Amino acid sequence: MGCWTTGFSFGHLRAQSRVSVFLTMILLFTYVFYCLTGCCDLTPSPLYERQTFRNKLSSEELRGNASRQGSLDGAAEEEEDTKHAPSDSFNLSVANSFGSKEFPQAIIIGVKKGGTRALLEFLRVHPDVRAVGAEPHFFDRFYDKGLEWYRNLMPRTLEGQITMEKTPSYFVTREAPARVFAMNRHTKLIVVVRDPVTRAVSDYTQTLSKNPGLPSFQNLVFKNSTTGLIDTSWSAVRIGIYAKHLENWLRYFPLSRLLFVSGERLVTDPAGEMGRVQDFLGLKRVVTNKHFYFNQTKGFPCLKKPEGSSRPRCLGKSKGRAHPQIPSEVLLRLRDFYRPFNLKFYQMTGQDFGWE
Repeated sequence: MGCWTTGFSFGHLRAQSRVSVFLTMILLFTYVFYCLTGCCDLTPSPLYERQTFRNKLSSEELRGNASRQGSLDGAAEEEEDTKHAPSDSFNLSVANSFGSKEFPQAIIIGVKKGGTRALLEFLRVHPDVRAVGAEPHFFDRFYDKGLEWYRNLMPRTLEGQITMEKTPSYFVTREAPARVFAMNRHTKLIVVVRDPVTRAVSDYTQTLSKNPGLPSFQNLVFKNSTTGLIDTSWSAVRIGIYAKHLENWLRYFPLSRLLFVSGERLVTDPAGEMGRVQDFLGLKRVVTNKHFYFNQTKGFPCLKKPEGSSRPRCLGKSKGRAHPQIPSEVLLRLRDFYRPFNLKFYQMTGQDFGWE
């Protein structure tokens, strides 16, 4: 009797084990089946995937809605550019932990008071452009900090995006071409140029706003007012000798690596100049006429308001300053001084900018 009872118990347990194994196998089979069909994704999609999808949508929105500021009295003041970190609120947004920091494939290298700030802000409307807002000044002031320091200043980019920066003083810095070449000989270089006489007056006006006790323009522009000899050591004059500075860059880069943007046409036909810039950078022409309107008060083009914004936006109050009255004979002498340099610059670039 005892033996029969014991045998019955072991048999019962073996039957239970077989049932448990069978049920477990059914559950595993069901789980695998549903996982293979994608129905049991218990983990949320990565932030990168969600962000990429959102970026596809925002890219389309950016194509139809201009953002950022954009007027054109030349470059933003260097102090302001250096102090303020770039704002990417209207640029393509990605999580900071995705993408990579790359050396810039394109640099706006000049010129001061030519329109570099406006060009950069217009470019940042493009969803495939990621740019540093502040001027890094790496190749002129901070080269001793090293290339890794420079790369860490750059925004993160995804595949297909271009990294950019702008520092107008590079164009007139003797060491800059060799240093940029050492980083990457294939770097694309953009120079925004403007009538050198108007540029010099604008440069002086900016300095005067910070230092009201500055001597008059005519006292600074001449070494000797009697002879009319121009003082080329004054930076406001020296920067405008574009041919001289370009020779330095052409020792390292072929002309095909440089694009010369007209500061005047950036005012009168911003979409046309932006088309040339986008072509040069290998970008689709996203920034077009529909992004701009002309601000009658400032006298410059601005970007139309982005979706969700209450009004259009232009660059700050420092743009469009009224220039001081300068005797016409002073301007004529300065124009005569620049004429041969301008003609040489036209020959070097193959472009006639019409500064007469």
